[in-house]
Amino acid sequence: MDGAQVLGGFDREALGQVPAALQGFVDQGALSGIVTLVWRRGEVAQVNALGYRDLAAKAPMQRDTLFRIASMTKPVTSVAAMMLVEEGKLKLDDPITRWIPELANMKVLKDPAGPLDQTYPAPRDITVEDLLTHRSGLAYAFTSMGPIAHAHEKTLGPPLGYGVTPDWWLEKLGTLPLSYAPGERFHYSHATEVLGFLVARIEGKRLGEVLKSRIFDPLGMHDTDFWMPADKASRMAKLYKAPIDGGPLEDASWPEPPTRFEFEAGGGGLISTADDYLKFARMMLGRGEVDGVRLLKPETVDLMRANRLTEEQRSHGFLGMPFWLSQGFGLGVSMILDAEKHQWMGAGGEGAFGWPGAFGTWWQADPTEDMILIFLIQDSMPLGPEAVTAMQGQRPSGRLALPVFQKTVYAALGK
Repeated sequence: MDGAQVLGGFDREALGQVPAALQGFVDQGALSGIVTLVWRRGEVAQVNALGYRDLAAKAPMQRDTLFRIASMTKPVTSVAAMMLVEEGKLKLDDPITRWIPELANMKVLKDPAGPLDQTYPAPRDITVEDLLTHRSGLAYAFTSMGPIAHAHEKTLGPPLGYGVTPDWWLEKLGTLPLSYAPGERFHYSHATEVLGFLVARIEGKRLGEVLKSRIFDPLGMHDTDFWMPADKASRMAKLYKAPIDGGPLEDASWPEPPTRFEFEAGGGGLISTADDYLKFARMMLGRGEVDGVRLLKPETVDLMRANRLTEEQRSHGFLGMPFWLSQGFGLGVSMILDAEKHQWMGAGGEGAFGWPGAFGTWWQADPTEDMILIFLIQDSMPLGPEAVTAMQGQRPSGRLALPVFQKTVYAALGK
């Protein structure tokens, strides 16, 4: 098979099927464009830039196109928190009220979808570990049902919190009841935003400054930030919405502010590129070190990459899917626990880890294969109250490109 080999031990012909398989989603109008990157055994084996970053301008996707990576921000914020853990500035079992008194004396809903005035006192404070594992009891409007979903939208505004200050936002968050008691359930929420503001308060800086000095600059991630300056605007991929009725994609982008906002959402606010995020993913795959730069101890990354959810917690669905059937969740990332069961939703070896973003962005590092996959699109999804139900009525065709990418790459390894 020597003649068929390509970088990283892939079958050349099989890996070459990836762009053609993905181009179909662009040609049929399901997605505006796609950037994918395959890294294995120390080398980039393939990069694809398909379609357009701006349909109206016919501006093509490029390797350095900037994407809103949404919840792919969460692992980055989690790494910053774990750096502080290593330095003894906080512990996993610390109550966060030590730094965020706004979230003291919280109430818990008796019914997570029930009336807001039917609560009981939280049995304990939220801990740092609760934030890292999304077991804080906090909520997102789009992952919740009933009055609490609408209260989140009304009280806090949009998920990324533009135009408000962290202090104002935390004070308002503290007026809302928790959906579950701390530690009880995985409930996807604003937990990582809170974690980011906790990190910022400990360091006495904006979260973006902390991430820049501790992660982005050391790793050379010079295109990753919470804000995009005007001189980079032409590289930005527009966000598009696919109408359920099958009509053409609609531009759902929002304008970048002329100056940096004080609110920097550690749960979803970063802008980045495939190559920038590859550096972060390689650091995580390298157990805290990449290219001679070490951010975390190996045992700290091992801790992050180990499942912390109980069997009971994994028995509940996520976003209307049996997400935990094959996966677990650690400190800021999910991981595959059963590779065979995982085939229903994608591909990856046992121990492969990562976390996706709401606009269809995704990454996975697979220690067994010494491989990193990055998949970037800008496909809008509903993020308003009770959106978890609306997602199931969405036109799904564009999102199907991700499992096609995953399975085609792994097939090129003979998997």
